[in-house]
Amino acid sequence: MGEIKKQYTVVADHVPAEITIKDSTDEYVLRYELKRPQPSVATEALLNSVKEEVIDKVDLNADQLDDSENLDKTREIFRTRAEEMLKDQLPDTDNDRIQAMIGNLIHRMLGLGDVEILLQDNNLEEIVINSSEEPAWVYHKELGWMKTDVRFDSEEEIYNYASEIGRGVGKNISSLHPLLDAHLPSGDRTNATISPISTQGNTVTIRKFARDPWTITDFINVGTIDKDVAAFLWLCLQYEMNVIVSGGTGAGKTSLLNVLTPFIPPNQRIISIEDTREVSLPDFLHWVPLTTRESNPEGQGEVSMQNLLVNSLRMRPDRILVGEIRRKKQAEVLFEAMQTGHSVYSTLHADTAETTIKRMTNPPIDVPETVVEAVDLNVVMFRDRRRNFRRVLEVAEIIEREDEEGLEANKLYTWNSKEDEIHRENDSREIMDKLEMLTGLDQDELMDNLREKRKVLSWMIDREVDSVESVGRVIAEYYSHTDKVVEAAEQNKDPEKIMREAK
Repeated sequence: MGEIKKQYTVVADHVPAEITIKDSTDEYVLRYELKRPQPSVATEALLNSVKEEVIDKVDLNADQLDDSENLDKTREIFRTRAEEMLKDQLPDTDNDRIQAMIGNLIHRMLGLGDVEILLQDNNLEEIVINSSEEPAWVYHKELGWMKTDVRFDSEEEIYNYASEIGRGVGKNISSLHPLLDAHLPSGDRTNATISPISTQGNTVTIRKFARDPWTITDFINVGTIDKDVAAFLWLCLQYEMNVIVSGGTGAGKTSLLNVLTPFIPPNQRIISIEDTREVSLPDFLHWVPLTTRESNPEGQGEVSMQNLLVNSLRMRPDRILVGEIRRKKQAEVLFEAMQTGHSVYSTLHADTAETTIKRMTNPPIDVPETVVEAVDLNVVMFRDRRRNFRRVLEVAEIIEREDEEGLEANKLYTWNSKEDEIHRENDSREIMDKLEMLTGLDQDELMDNLREKRKVLSWMIDREVDSVESVGRVIAEYYSHTDKVVEAAEQNKDPEKIMREAK
């Protein structure tokens, strides 16, 4: 038996599961073991009888499972019927055990089996099924990749899971369409492939998104960003600078974009455009989220990101958030929005600020440098896989070269890996001048404003203001009553009291 690294409980649909993570005695990866309540033989027979009877009464069919809304309704009907029958046949069984039995049935009949437990483990970022020949793998936020004891009886079982996920968003996966990109009702992004495209067996990959979204105070606390850079980005977003967030896969691009959005003043209209809903803004902001839609099996009904971008310009937005720049047509509409006075924020796959410029000005995006100049700021995210953390790697302004044609990235801040600190590298050559023009403040006054914002951020951290809603409300109150919030920060008053007084 290997050394136990972690133990905790996860509950999914009233089903409690004990999770044990420990060293493996015969492999070089950690083991993730899941133990959920197992019914006796007699109880299992009863549950199978209940299952058949409930299926007959509920009349489950494919039409009821074709989208997440219908699936939720079906689950609720299934739960109600099963509860009535189990309480009738097991009158002496306590309610917690009854609910756990029903949860187990729902996982088997309408869910993804034991994968439903993995989906509720907030410590996991990724869930991977490679084939029925091996157990599922998971990526733990703190401990990295590990092998679970969740196994699958056959390739058909994995295919059924993939098909079920596809039905929930109106897609199908088959030998004619062996690749699937979809999302679960929770918003978790899912990819599936089936044989013979994946030669070892059918696969399902689920990237989980945080149920409790990150905030700027969380990012500062874990070292992803420091207060000086956070205050600078706050100032830039307040005064409508266009920002591109770049980085590699899993570097935290969308998370940073999410973290920065509460810095947008609450009296402005925000349109977000994504393939899968990931952005989460405070409820009181004027925000309209839009998501793309792929075509159905007949090739009809597609709503692309470009469609939504063009449409968003007719919705009188003040700010536009775009999930990711992938193609030239998207980029052209995006940069057109920048040049017509809209503030735009988006993400891009690129490892450095210099690479960001190259990617935007070369195929497949390939837009003219004169257009890319509309981007004011580029923030580059980095994921240190060895130490398992994410950092703001660079903050750069995109400007014309002084001595030759073309664009360059003037790095304002860079992260030092050895010291694990973010340092000021160069003075701004354009951003601060633009801010002077937009705000009417001189350089000294802008520096005072940055110190003021840094003070408010420190106060929120000290007072553990760390939810999307609470961070957003403090920032909104700062815009309405700046002096009052700065005074509260200086005197370290209770933020909740300030918010109550504001109401």
